[in-house]
Amino acid sequence: MTTERRLPPGPRSNVPGGLAYRFWRDPVRALVDIANEYGDVSRFEFGPYDQVLLNDPELIQQVLVTDQRSFMKGRALQVAKRVLGEGLLTSEGELHLRQRRLIQPIFHRKRIADYGEAMVESAEQITGRWQSGSRLDVHAEMARLTLTIVGRTLFDADLQGEARQIGAALTEALEGVNRIVYPGGSLWERLPLPSARRYHTAVRTLEATIYGLIDQRRRNGGGGSDLLSMLLDAKDENGGPGMSDRQVRDEAMTLFIAGHETTAVLLTWTWYLLARNPHVETKLREELDAVVGADEVSVDHLPRLTYTEQVLNESLRLYPPAWVIGRRALVDVELGGYAVPRGTIVVLSPYVTQRDGRWFAEPGRFDPERWSTEAHANRLASAFFPFGGGTRLCIGEAFARMEAKLVLATIARRWSLRPVSARPAELLPRVTLRPKHGMPMSLTARG
Repeated sequence: MTTERRLPPGPRSNVPGGLAYRFWRDPVRALVDIANEYGDVSRFEFGPYDQVLLNDPELIQQVLVTDQRSFMKGRALQVAKRVLGEGLLTSEGELHLRQRRLIQPIFHRKRIADYGEAMVESAEQITGRWQSGSRLDVHAEMARLTLTIVGRTLFDADLQGEARQIGAALTEALEGVNRIVYPGGSLWERLPLPSARRYHTAVRTLEATIYGLIDQRRRNGGGGSDLLSMLLDAKDENGGPGMSDRQVRDEAMTLFIAGHETTAVLLTWTWYLLARNPHVETKLREELDAVVGADEVSVDHLPRLTYTEQVLNESLRLYPPAWVIGRRALVDVELGGYAVPRGTIVVLSPYVTQRDGRWFAEPGRFDPERWSTEAHANRLASAFFPFGGGTRLCIGEAFARMEAKLVLATIARRWSLRPVSARPAELLPRVTLRPKHGMPMSLTARG
Protein backbone atom coordinates (compact mmCIF):
# COMPACT_ATOMS: atom_id res chain seq x y z
CA MET A 1 0.00 0.00 0.00
CA THR A 2 1.41 3.40 -0.93
CA THR A 3 2.21 6.14 1.55
CA GLU A 4 -0.64 8.20 0.07
CA ARG A 5 -3.23 6.22 1.90
CA ARG A 6 -6.76 7.48 1.48
CA LEU A 7 -8.97 6.62 4.42
CA PRO A 8 -12.74 6.33 3.95
CA PRO A 9 -14.97 9.29 4.87
CA GLY A 10 -17.22 9.16 7.87
CA PRO A 11 -18.79 10.90 10.86
CA ARG A 12 -16.89 12.49 13.68
CA SER A 13 -18.22 13.41 17.10
CA ASN A 14 -17.02 16.43 19.08
CA VAL A 15 -18.30 14.79 22.26
CA PRO A 16 -16.25 11.85 23.62
CA GLY A 17 -18.33 8.72 23.25
CA GLY A 18 -20.99 10.60 21.28
CA LEU A 19 -20.98 8.18 18.37
CA ALA A 20 -20.99 5.15 20.68
CA TYR A 21 -24.05 6.62 22.42
CA ARG A 22 -25.71 7.05 19.04
CA PHE A 23 -25.13 3.35 18.37
CA TRP A 24 -26.33 2.41 21.83
CA ARG A 25 -29.64 4.19 21.25
CA ASP A 26 -30.30 2.77 17.78
CA PRO A 27 -27.47 0.88 16.04
CA VAL A 28 -29.56 0.00 12.98
CA ARG A 29 -30.52 3.63 12.35
CA ALA A 30 -26.91 4.68 12.92
CA LEU A 31 -25.59 2.29 10.27
CA VAL A 32 -28.31 3.23 7.78
CA ASP A 33 -27.59 6.94 8.27
CA ILE A 34 -23.83 6.50 7.89
CA ALA A 35 -24.24 4.47 4.68
CA ASN A 36 -26.67 7.01 3.23
CA GLU A 37 -24.50 10.00 4.07
CA TYR A 38 -20.99 8.73 3.40
CA GLY A 39 -21.39 6.09 0.71
CA ASP A 40 -20.44 2.47 0.18
CA VAL A 41 -17.18 2.63 2.15
CA SER A 42 -17.38 4.72 5.31
CA ARG A 43 -15.28 4.93 8.44
CA PHE A 44 -16.30 5.64 12.02
CA GLU A 45 -14.82 5.29 15.48
CA PHE A 46 -16.47 3.06 18.03
CA GLY A 47 -14.69 3.59 21.33
CA PRO A 48 -11.05 2.60 20.74
CA TYR A 49 -11.94 0.65 17.59
CA ASP A 50 -11.82 1.88 13.99
CA GLN A 51 -14.72 0.53 11.96
CA VAL A 52 -15.35 0.53 8.22
CA LEU A 53 -18.88 -0.05 6.95
CA LEU A 54 -19.27 -1.61 3.49
CA ASN A 55 -22.46 -1.32 1.47
CA ASP A 56 -21.35 -2.55 -1.95
CA PRO A 57 -22.07 -6.18 -2.95
CA GLU A 58 -18.75 -6.56 -4.78
CA LEU A 59 -16.80 -5.38 -1.73
CA ILE A 60 -18.89 -7.61 0.53
CA GLN A 61 -18.03 -10.52 -1.78
CA GLN A 62 -14.36 -9.57 -1.51
CA VAL A 63 -14.42 -9.70 2.29
CA LEU A 64 -16.57 -12.81 2.68
CA VAL A 65 -15.28 -14.88 -0.24
CA THR A 66 -12.48 -13.83 -2.55
CA ASP A 67 -10.16 -12.28 0.06
CA GLN A 68 -11.55 -13.97 3.16
CA ARG A 69 -8.13 -15.11 4.41
CA SER A 70 -7.25 -11.47 5.06
CA PHE A 71 -9.97 -11.26 7.73
CA MET A 72 -11.04 -12.91 10.95
CA LYS A 73 -14.17 -12.67 13.07
CA GLY A 74 -14.97 -9.25 14.49
CA ARG A 75 -15.25 -8.06 18.08
CA ALA A 76 -18.87 -9.09 18.64
CA LEU A 77 -18.14 -12.76 18.05
CA GLN A 78 -14.95 -12.54 20.07
CA VAL A 79 -17.15 -11.37 22.94
CA ALA A 80 -19.66 -14.12 22.18
CA LYS A 81 -16.97 -16.66 23.07
CA ARG A 82 -17.88 -15.95 26.69
CA VAL A 83 -21.10 -17.83 25.99
CA LEU A 84 -20.37 -20.02 22.97
CA GLY A 85 -16.75 -20.94 23.57
CA GLU A 86 -14.68 -21.97 20.55
CA GLY A 87 -17.58 -23.28 18.49
CA LEU A 88 -18.04 -23.06 14.73
CA LEU A 89 -19.43 -19.55 14.95
CA THR A 90 -16.45 -18.12 16.84
CA SER A 91 -13.42 -20.33 16.10
CA GLU A 92 -10.77 -19.41 13.53
CA GLY A 93 -8.18 -20.92 11.21
CA GLU A 94 -7.32 -24.59 11.37
CA LEU A 95 -9.57 -25.19 14.40
CA HIS A 96 -12.59 -23.87 12.51
CA LEU A 97 -11.79 -25.93 9.40
CA ARG A 98 -11.30 -29.09 11.47
CA GLN A 99 -14.50 -28.60 13.45
CA ARG A 100 -16.49 -27.85 10.31
CA ARG A 101 -15.12 -31.02 8.72
CA LEU A 102 -16.20 -33.05 11.75
CA ILE A 103 -19.68 -31.51 11.94
CA GLN A 104 -20.50 -31.30 8.21
CA PRO A 105 -21.94 -34.85 7.99
CA ILE A 106 -24.53 -33.97 10.64
CA PHE A 107 -26.02 -31.40 8.26
CA HIS A 108 -26.00 -33.56 5.14
CA ARG A 109 -29.22 -32.96 3.19
CA LYS A 110 -30.40 -36.55 3.56
CA ARG A 111 -30.00 -36.41 7.33
CA ILE A 112 -31.73 -33.03 7.53
CA ALA A 113 -34.67 -34.41 5.56
CA ASP A 114 -35.09 -37.08 8.24
CA TYR A 115 -35.80 -34.30 10.75
CA GLY A 116 -38.82 -33.07 8.80
CA GLU A 117 -41.42 -35.23 10.52
CA ALA A 118 -40.33 -34.07 13.97
CA MET A 119 -40.49 -30.43 12.83
CA VAL A 120 -44.08 -30.79 11.60
CA GLU A 121 -45.16 -32.77 14.69
CA SER A 122 -43.69 -30.11 16.99
CA ALA A 123 -45.53 -27.35 15.14
CA GLU A 124 -48.80 -29.29 15.36
CA GLN A 125 -48.33 -29.87 19.10
CA ILE A 126 -47.56 -26.22 19.91
CA THR A 127 -50.43 -24.83 17.85
CA GLY A 128 -52.77 -27.52 19.09
CA ARG A 129 -52.96 -25.54 22.34
CA TRP A 130 -53.87 -22.30 20.59
CA GLN A 131 -57.43 -21.00 20.83
CA SER A 132 -59.18 -18.97 18.17
CA GLY A 133 -59.81 -15.40 19.34
CA SER A 134 -57.01 -15.46 21.92
CA ARG A 135 -53.86 -13.35 22.01
CA LEU A 136 -50.28 -14.45 22.50
CA ASP A 137 -46.70 -13.34 21.97
CA VAL A 138 -45.85 -15.00 18.68
CA HIS A 139 -42.13 -14.42 19.17
CA ALA A 140 -42.22 -16.33 22.46
CA GLU A 141 -44.26 -19.08 20.79
CA MET A 142 -41.84 -19.38 17.88
CA ALA A 143 -38.89 -19.49 20.29
CA ARG A 144 -40.58 -22.27 22.26
CA LEU A 145 -41.37 -24.16 19.06
CA THR A 146 -37.89 -23.91 17.55
CA LEU A 147 -36.32 -24.86 20.90
CA THR A 148 -38.53 -27.95 20.95
CA ILE A 149 -37.45 -28.79 17.40
CA VAL A 150 -33.75 -28.36 18.16
CA GLY A 151 -34.17 -30.50 21.28
CA ARG A 152 -35.87 -33.31 19.36
CA THR A 153 -33.81 -33.29 16.17
CA LEU A 154 -30.31 -32.35 17.26
CA PHE A 155 -30.25 -33.49 20.89
CA ASP A 156 -32.92 -36.21 21.07
CA ALA A 157 -34.36 -34.49 24.16
CA ASP A 158 -37.70 -33.06 25.23
CA LEU A 159 -37.08 -29.44 26.23
CA GLN A 160 -40.66 -28.14 26.22
CA GLY A 161 -40.84 -28.07 30.02
CA GLU A 162 -37.66 -25.98 30.20
CA ALA A 163 -38.48 -23.66 27.30
CA ARG A 164 -39.49 -20.67 29.43
CA GLN A 165 -36.39 -20.86 31.65
CA ILE A 166 -34.04 -21.40 28.69
CA GLY A 167 -35.67 -18.58 26.73
CA ALA A 168 -35.25 -16.15 29.62
CA ALA A 169 -31.61 -17.19 30.07
CA LEU A 170 -30.91 -16.75 26.37
CA THR A 171 -32.41 -13.25 26.39
CA GLU A 172 -30.24 -12.22 29.35
CA ALA A 173 -27.14 -13.77 27.79
CA LEU A 174 -27.64 -11.97 24.48
CA GLU A 175 -28.30 -8.71 26.32
CA GLY A 176 -25.06 -9.18 28.25
CA VAL A 177 -23.03 -9.88 25.12
CA ASN A 178 -24.47 -6.71 23.60
CA ARG A 179 -23.38 -4.67 26.64
CA ILE A 180 -19.85 -6.09 26.59
CA VAL A 181 -19.38 -5.18 22.92
CA TYR A 182 -19.78 -1.47 23.72
CA PRO A 183 -16.90 0.60 25.14
CA GLY A 184 -16.60 -0.03 28.87
CA GLY A 185 -18.53 -3.31 28.59
CA SER A 186 -15.71 -5.43 29.98
CA LEU A 187 -15.75 -3.34 33.15
CA TRP A 188 -19.55 -3.74 33.45
CA GLU A 189 -19.09 -7.50 33.27
CA ARG A 190 -16.90 -7.45 36.39
CA LEU A 191 -19.01 -5.09 38.48
CA PRO A 192 -21.46 -6.44 41.13
CA LEU A 193 -24.45 -4.96 39.33
CA PRO A 194 -27.85 -6.70 39.16
CA SER A 195 -27.71 -6.75 35.35
CA ALA A 196 -24.23 -8.31 35.38
CA ARG A 197 -25.32 -10.91 37.91
CA ARG A 198 -28.33 -11.79 35.73
CA TYR A 199 -26.00 -12.20 32.77
CA HIS A 200 -23.65 -14.57 34.60
CA THR A 201 -26.58 -16.55 35.99
CA ALA A 202 -28.03 -16.86 32.48
CA VAL A 203 -24.76 -18.19 31.07
CA ARG A 204 -24.56 -20.76 33.89
CA THR A 205 -28.16 -21.82 33.17
CA LEU A 206 -27.38 -22.39 29.49
CA GLU A 207 -24.19 -24.27 30.35
CA ALA A 208 -26.06 -26.46 32.84
CA THR A 209 -28.59 -27.32 30.14
CA ILE A 210 -25.89 -28.36 27.67
CA TYR A 211 -23.81 -30.29 30.19
CA GLY A 212 -26.98 -32.02 31.38
CA LEU A 213 -27.71 -33.16 27.84
CA ILE A 214 -24.12 -34.37 27.40
CA ASP A 215 -24.19 -36.30 30.68
CA GLN A 216 -27.51 -37.88 29.76
CA ARG A 217 -26.17 -39.00 26.40
CA ARG A 218 -23.06 -40.49 27.98
CA ARG A 219 -25.17 -42.39 30.53
CA ASN A 220 -27.25 -43.77 27.68
CA GLY A 221 -24.13 -45.12 26.03
CA GLY A 222 -24.08 -42.77 23.02
CA GLY A 223 -24.18 -44.27 19.58
CA GLY A 224 -27.35 -42.45 18.57
CA SER A 225 -28.05 -40.62 15.32
CA ASP A 226 -28.68 -37.19 16.88
CA LEU A 227 -26.17 -34.34 16.73
CA LEU A 228 -24.97 -34.72 20.30
CA SER A 229 -24.21 -38.43 19.87
CA MET A 230 -22.39 -37.69 16.63
CA LEU A 231 -20.35 -34.95 18.29
CA LEU A 232 -19.29 -37.38 21.01
CA ASP A 233 -18.47 -40.06 18.43
CA ALA A 234 -16.95 -37.74 15.79
CA LYS A 235 -13.68 -38.82 14.22
CA ASP A 236 -11.45 -36.69 12.01
CA GLU A 237 -11.41 -38.12 8.48
CA ASN A 238 -7.71 -37.16 8.24
CA GLY A 239 -6.84 -39.47 11.12
CA GLY A 240 -6.77 -36.88 13.89
CA PRO A 241 -8.52 -37.28 17.25
CA GLY A 242 -12.19 -36.56 17.79
CA MET A 243 -13.50 -33.72 19.91
CA SER A 244 -12.53 -33.06 23.49
CA ASP A 245 -15.28 -32.68 26.08
CA ARG A 246 -14.80 -28.91 25.95
CA GLN A 247 -15.13 -28.88 22.17
CA VAL A 248 -18.31 -30.94 22.38
CA ARG A 249 -19.67 -28.41 24.88
CA ASP A 250 -18.74 -25.45 22.66
CA GLU A 251 -20.21 -26.90 19.48
CA ALA A 252 -23.34 -28.10 21.27
CA MET A 253 -23.84 -24.67 22.86
CA THR A 254 -23.36 -22.92 19.49
CA LEU A 255 -25.79 -25.14 17.62
CA PHE A 256 -28.23 -25.17 20.51
CA ILE A 257 -28.48 -21.36 20.60
CA ALA A 258 -28.04 -20.56 16.92
CA GLY A 259 -30.24 -23.48 15.89
CA HIS A 260 -33.38 -22.06 17.43
CA GLU A 261 -32.82 -18.33 17.96
CA THR A 262 -32.34 -17.33 14.32
CA THR A 263 -35.23 -19.43 13.01
CA ALA A 264 -37.57 -18.16 15.73
CA VAL A 265 -36.72 -14.56 14.75
CA LEU A 266 -37.20 -15.33 11.05
CA LEU A 267 -40.62 -16.88 11.64
CA THR A 268 -41.71 -14.03 13.93
CA TRP A 269 -40.98 -11.37 11.32
CA THR A 270 -42.59 -13.54 8.63
CA TRP A 271 -45.89 -13.65 10.55
CA TYR A 272 -45.66 -9.91 11.03
CA LEU A 273 -45.13 -9.26 7.31
CA LEU A 274 -47.89 -11.63 6.26
CA ALA A 275 -50.33 -9.96 8.65
CA ARG A 276 -49.54 -6.56 7.12
CA ASN A 277 -49.83 -7.88 3.56
CA PRO A 278 -53.04 -9.95 3.34
CA HIS A 279 -52.73 -10.39 -0.43
CA VAL A 280 -49.44 -12.24 0.11
CA GLU A 281 -51.00 -14.39 2.81
CA THR A 282 -53.86 -15.27 0.43
CA LYS A 283 -51.45 -16.35 -2.30
CA LEU A 284 -49.43 -18.37 0.20
CA ARG A 285 -52.52 -20.24 1.31
CA GLU A 286 -53.58 -20.87 -2.27
CA GLU A 287 -50.26 -22.59 -2.87
CA LEU A 288 -50.59 -24.63 0.34
CA ASP A 289 -54.10 -25.73 -0.59
CA ALA A 290 -52.97 -26.72 -4.08
CA VAL A 291 -49.80 -28.56 -3.05
CA VAL A 292 -50.65 -30.03 0.37
CA GLY A 293 -54.44 -30.20 0.24
CA ALA A 294 -55.90 -32.23 3.09
CA ASP A 295 -52.63 -34.06 3.77
CA GLU A 296 -50.13 -33.31 6.51
CA VAL A 297 -47.23 -31.13 5.42
CA SER A 298 -44.13 -33.20 4.69
CA VAL A 299 -40.65 -32.92 3.23
CA ASP A 300 -42.02 -34.35 -0.02
CA HIS A 301 -44.06 -31.17 -0.52
CA LEU A 302 -41.12 -28.79 -0.18
CA PRO A 303 -39.90 -28.72 -3.82
CA ARG A 304 -43.34 -27.54 -4.95
CA LEU A 305 -43.76 -24.89 -2.24
CA THR A 306 -41.96 -22.28 -4.32
CA TYR A 307 -44.01 -19.27 -3.23
CA THR A 308 -43.60 -20.29 0.41
CA GLU A 309 -39.84 -20.16 -0.09
CA GLN A 310 -40.13 -16.75 -1.79
CA VAL A 311 -42.04 -15.44 1.24
CA LEU A 312 -39.25 -16.57 3.55
CA ASN A 313 -36.55 -15.07 1.31
CA GLU A 314 -38.34 -11.73 1.33
CA SER A 315 -38.66 -11.89 5.12
CA LEU A 316 -34.92 -12.62 5.35
CA ARG A 317 -34.25 -9.64 3.12
CA LEU A 318 -36.25 -7.15 5.18
CA TYR A 319 -35.54 -8.52 8.66
CA PRO A 320 -32.36 -10.65 8.56
CA PRO A 321 -31.92 -12.29 11.98
CA ALA A 322 -28.13 -11.92 11.69
CA TRP A 323 -28.43 -8.23 10.83
CA VAL A 324 -24.75 -7.32 11.12
CA ILE A 325 -21.52 -9.22 10.42
CA GLY A 326 -18.07 -8.13 11.57
CA ARG A 327 -14.60 -9.00 10.32
CA ARG A 328 -11.20 -7.80 11.59
CA ALA A 329 -8.58 -7.07 8.95
CA LEU A 330 -5.50 -9.23 9.55
CA VAL A 331 -3.38 -7.21 7.09
CA ASP A 332 -3.55 -3.82 5.42
CA VAL A 333 -6.12 -4.11 2.64
CA GLU A 334 -7.70 -1.87 0.03
CA LEU A 335 -11.47 -1.77 -0.29
CA GLY A 336 -13.14 0.33 -2.96
CA GLY A 337 -10.02 2.45 -3.42
CA TYR A 338 -9.70 3.20 0.30
CA ALA A 339 -7.01 2.08 2.72
CA VAL A 340 -8.20 -0.21 5.50
CA PRO A 341 -5.36 -0.69 8.00
CA ARG A 342 -4.68 -3.96 9.77
CA GLY A 343 -6.81 -4.31 12.90
CA THR A 344 -9.76 -2.36 11.51
CA ILE A 345 -13.19 -3.90 12.07
CA VAL A 346 -15.04 -4.22 8.76
CA VAL A 347 -18.81 -4.09 9.23
CA LEU A 348 -21.22 -5.73 6.78
CA SER A 349 -24.92 -5.31 7.40
CA PRO A 350 -27.47 -7.48 5.57
CA TYR A 351 -30.13 -5.13 6.93
CA VAL A 352 -28.52 -2.06 5.31
CA THR A 353 -27.52 -3.64 1.99
CA GLN A 354 -30.69 -5.66 1.48
CA ARG A 355 -32.80 -2.50 1.85
CA ASP A 356 -30.78 -0.50 -0.67
CA GLY A 357 -32.85 0.61 -3.67
CA ARG A 358 -29.92 0.08 -6.03
CA TRP A 359 -30.04 -3.67 -5.47
CA PHE A 360 -33.76 -4.10 -4.72
CA ALA A 361 -36.46 -1.99 -6.36
CA GLU A 362 -38.90 -0.43 -3.87
CA PRO A 363 -36.79 -1.87 -1.06
CA GLY A 364 -39.28 -1.20 1.74
CA ARG A 365 -42.05 -3.18 0.04
CA PHE A 366 -42.73 -6.79 1.02
CA ASP A 367 -42.72 -8.43 -2.40
CA PRO A 368 -42.04 -12.18 -2.55
CA GLU A 369 -42.38 -12.02 -6.33
CA ARG A 370 -38.90 -10.48 -6.50
CA TRP A 371 -37.59 -13.97 -5.67
CA SER A 372 -39.12 -15.63 -8.72
CA THR A 373 -36.55 -17.38 -10.91
CA GLU A 374 -36.69 -14.69 -13.57
CA ALA A 375 -36.41 -11.72 -11.19
CA HIS A 376 -33.66 -13.32 -9.12
CA ALA A 377 -31.43 -14.38 -12.00
CA ASN A 378 -29.62 -11.07 -12.55
CA ARG A 379 -29.11 -10.03 -8.92
CA LEU A 380 -25.59 -9.21 -7.81
CA ALA A 381 -23.83 -11.77 -5.64
CA SER A 382 -23.72 -10.70 -1.99
CA ALA A 383 -26.54 -8.18 -2.34
CA PHE A 384 -28.41 -10.82 -0.31
CA PHE A 385 -26.35 -12.54 2.39
CA PRO A 386 -28.50 -13.35 5.44
CA PHE A 387 -26.42 -16.47 6.20
CA GLY A 388 -23.00 -14.90 5.58
CA GLY A 389 -20.74 -16.27 2.86
CA GLY A 390 -17.53 -18.05 1.94
CA THR A 391 -16.16 -20.79 4.15
CA ARG A 392 -17.97 -19.13 7.07
CA LEU A 393 -21.37 -19.59 5.42
CA CYS A 394 -23.75 -20.77 8.14
CA ILE A 395 -23.47 -24.57 8.30
CA GLY A 396 -27.08 -24.82 9.44
CA GLU A 397 -28.60 -22.83 6.55
CA ALA A 398 -30.30 -25.84 4.94
CA PHE A 399 -31.61 -26.97 8.35
CA ALA A 400 -32.98 -23.50 9.15
CA ARG A 401 -34.57 -23.05 5.74
CA MET A 402 -36.30 -26.43 5.84
CA GLU A 403 -37.49 -25.87 9.41
CA ALA A 404 -38.89 -22.42 8.62
CA LYS A 405 -40.61 -23.67 5.47
CA LEU A 406 -42.24 -26.65 7.17
CA VAL A 407 -43.34 -24.64 10.21
CA LEU A 408 -44.70 -21.78 8.09
CA ALA A 409 -46.65 -24.19 5.88
CA THR A 410 -48.00 -26.19 8.83
CA ILE A 411 -49.28 -23.16 10.74
CA ALA A 412 -50.42 -20.96 7.83
CA ARG A 413 -52.77 -23.68 6.60
CA ARG A 414 -54.79 -23.53 9.82
CA TRP A 415 -54.23 -20.17 11.47
CA SER A 416 -54.37 -16.48 10.65
CA LEU A 417 -52.28 -14.18 12.86
CA ARG A 418 -52.88 -10.45 13.22
CA PRO A 419 -50.91 -7.85 15.25
CA VAL A 420 -52.73 -6.52 18.31
CA SER A 421 -51.52 -3.00 17.48
CA ALA A 422 -51.61 -1.23 14.11
CA ARG A 423 -48.32 0.52 14.95
CA PRO A 424 -45.21 -0.78 13.16
CA ALA A 425 -43.14 -3.16 15.27
CA GLU A 426 -39.95 -1.71 16.74
CA LEU A 427 -36.56 -3.34 16.35
CA LEU A 428 -34.40 -4.72 19.15
CA PRO A 429 -31.00 -5.14 17.46
CA ARG A 430 -28.85 -7.36 19.61
CA VAL A 431 -26.90 -10.38 18.37
CA THR A 432 -30.07 -11.09 16.39
CA LEU A 433 -32.75 -8.70 15.17
CA ARG A 434 -35.59 -9.33 17.59
CA PRO A 435 -38.85 -7.35 17.86
CA LYS A 436 -38.48 -4.88 20.73
CA HIS A 437 -41.71 -5.68 22.55
CA GLY A 438 -42.22 -9.24 21.43
CA MET A 439 -44.90 -9.79 18.82
CA PRO A 440 -48.38 -9.73 20.42
CA MET A 441 -50.87 -11.12 17.91
CA SER A 442 -54.44 -12.37 17.86
CA LEU A 443 -55.32 -15.82 16.54
CA THR A 444 -58.08 -16.84 14.18
CA ALA A 445 -58.55 -20.46 13.19
CA ARG A 446 -58.88 -20.90 9.47
CA GLY A 447 -62.18 -22.48 8.46
